[in-house]
Amino acid sequence: MGRFKSPRQAQRFLAAHDQINTLFRPRRYRLSALSWRHARSDAFDLWGAYVLEMTA
Repeated sequence: MGRFKSPRQAQRFLAAHDQINTLFRPRRYRLSALSWRHARSDAFDLWGAYVLEMTA
């Protein structure tokens, strides 16, 4: 549990982290090299749009 104050706080952090991890780490073994590159590019485009939305 590391430095989390409670199991609930740890779970909230891990739930958010899992969504980001899934976005940036597609299942490599299921994709061709070209598809993987496109998936990574799309992930960074989505993240950039999200960051702009959150800072505006």
